[in-house]
Amino acid sequence: MNDAYEYSKNKWDKAHKNPEFKVGDLILVLTLNFDNIKFPKKLKDSFAGPLIIKALHGTNAVQVELSGELENKHPAFP
Repeated sequence: MNDAYEYSKNKWDKAHKNPEFKVGDLILVLTLNFDNIKFPKKLKDSFAGPLIIKALHGTNAVQVELSGELENKHPAFP
């Protein structure tokens, strides 16, 4: 069992790359769970953006500038 764990861990570690964000970068935000966008689920875009990063929170969460329909959303995304 331990060998299988080590094999899986090594394989994942080899393929995984942590994202490196900087303030000012442009990103896309997944809109899968956004319910305030006024289109049917089939017609709405899968991603919103590009959005500008305003601040970094840790290594993986960012704060972005929101406008338009997304202004009512919380501006920090993991």
